Amino acid sequence: MKSHHRIISSIAIDYRPNRPHCAYTSPMSDARALFDRAQLRRRRERAAENWGNHNFLVQETAIRLVDRLDDISRGFSSTLDLGRNGGEISAQIAARGDVQTLVECDVSPAMLRLSGASSGAQAPRDKKPRIHQLAADEECLPFADHSFDLVLSCLALHRVNDLPGTMVQIRRVLRPDGLFLGCFFGGSTLGEMRAAWTEAEISEEGGASPRIAPFVDIRDAGMLLQRAGFALPVVDSDTLTVCYENAFDLMHDLRGMGETNILQGRRAGFTRRATLMRMADHYQDMFAQEDGRIPASFEIITLTAWAPDPSQPKPLEPGSATSSLADAIGEKDPETP
Repeated sequence: MKSHHRIISSIAIDYRPNRPHCAYTSPMSDARALFDRAQLRRRRERAAENWGNHNFLVQETAIRLVDRLDDISRGFSSTLDLGRNGGEISAQIAARGDVQTLVECDVSPAMLRLSGASSGAQAPRDKKPRIHQLAADEECLPFADHSFDLVLSCLALHRVNDLPGTMVQIRRVLRPDGLFLGCFFGGSTLGEMRAAWTEAEISEEGGASPRIAPFVDIRDAGMLLQRAGFALPVVDSDTLTVCYENAFDLMHDLRGMGETNILQGRRAGFTRRATLMRMADHYQDMFAQEDGRIPASFEIITLTAWAPDPSQPKPLEPGSATSSLADAIGEKDPETP
């Protein structure tokens, strides 16, 4: 294997076979890892074969995420799309015409081959970004410090084992005053299916096994940004509800999204037919709507934060105010005669 060094504009990508591909080394050993990342890559390679029939959730979320850039008056010369999926984010970014260099990064080479910004951008020819693709793991970013003005990530980071460490790496590759804008599944995602599986396995097998990942709670998301050293962090949550005829249609979509079970502690072998049917029955009994269809909830947590820079606004020191809030709103102090 040859060592090679590639330069993408001002973005340095350094691969050397005798050392890790990134400056950050996660303290998490394979024994403590929550997710099987090798299995994730295999699942996403298969999902890429029919991605266009199952990417509706990523497409909708990507549109909402990029729309947030409309509130920012500045442009971004170099952008990283971290966890590219089928290019949904990149297509939105490329169509804006205000990005010069766009790097698409995904753990799955098959996902990178799907059409995205390279074929779907609608910006004028002279405003289309230079697009580069790289198969790399989100847990170990192979980029030099201060490589990007903007890092975007749409529905990818909920699958990393060391999310705090990944956030540190994202801040590292951002230039001062660079923006991170990302979203991932939150804690209430697939709560209906989680409850149905638990009831089914307890009744059929006497105990529950790991089926659905423990997603990040919104209360912890803000702490992740602060712990990683970001400035001006903002976290919000929205829930998208998708309705299906039955639980099997939902499972078919999850498989097509590459979002099936990759937990290290998952049960080996096939699920018993009786357990599977009981799960579908429980789902229908507990959550069916008036029309008989079942809902599947996807909580989307969105993170907005900036790499620190001296030019950013800072809170005033306690006690430095020169006027009272009561004076500002015209209220009279009750103790004043």
